[in-house]
Amino acid sequence: MTDRVLDISEQPARLSIRNGLLIVESGGVECAAIPCEELAAVVIGHRQVSLTQAVLSELAKAGALLVTCDEKFQPASMVLPLDAHHAQAERFRRQADMGEAKKKRLWQSVVRAKVRSQAVALERATGSDEGLRALIGRVRSGDPDNVEARAARRYWSRLFEDGTFRRRDEEDTRNHLLNYGYAVLRSITARSICGAGLHPSFSLFHSNAANPFGLADDLMEPFRPLVDLIVHAEKKPELTAETKHKLIAGLLSRYVVEDEERTLPDILVRLAQSLAAVVMGEREKLWLPELKAVPEQPDE
Repeated sequence: MTDRVLDISEQPARLSIRNGLLIVESGGVECAAIPCEELAAVVIGHRQVSLTQAVLSELAKAGALLVTCDEKFQPASMVLPLDAHHAQAERFRRQADMGEAKKKRLWQSVVRAKVRSQAVALERATGSDEGLRALIGRVRSGDPDNVEARAARRYWSRLFEDGTFRRRDEEDTRNHLLNYGYAVLRSITARSICGAGLHPSFSLFHSNAANPFGLADDLMEPFRPLVDLIVHAEKKPELTAETKHKLIAGLLSRYVVEDEERTLPDILVRLAQSLAAVVMGEREKLWLPELKAVPEQPDE
């Protein structure tokens, strides 16, 4: 798998395929010709983008996702490859048969990892975890005490120093950036799930019947603070080509995991593979390590 994400949201465009290349045209002029196998995802945010059926077919064949966003930059649809793993059918069956007790234990580990990530993000942004680390051990199987929500309230009230931020405020441009970053993160997570031979709709917790990507929403939770920190660092948080580039670049950055440098897509692949092993009875726990930023190299 490769990590390249193509964003098309600044201007109208037409997408087509030529000799295995994704051709991007705008205003009758060819702007780009990209090998499909180099793409992890194509994110379409502009309302005037057209594409051929061959684009859908070739992207799926290459294992890349096609994501469309609505006017709020929330993911509106996601096109996934149907056949991404040789053991896919058996893993689908095992997912569907997985018991609630096991799902609750897995969700417990996801929530603990999310709260830990939020604590790290607050430490970087404000110098204090604001008591979030103390909540991690309180997350029980299935999180019946809703520690996730309690941590979220504390997290969002502290992350942005002005104290005015509300996650559901559609007028706040910081939410536009967050929504866009989460859409990219969701697509990378869904791609990793499909690559591991799992179905993105067989969730651990997010069980909305109208949501076909519940498992992607589950597994991306511990990584949302990576988006949050990028948005926090923006002095003028407006959704522009520059800030989109920063969000994508940040999500494709390298992190230190278990003394090795890995990209986030690689980390998500390993997480999805660990879940597949749990589903198949080959291991008990998810692989959910704490990510650390790659240390800056001193100038020579």
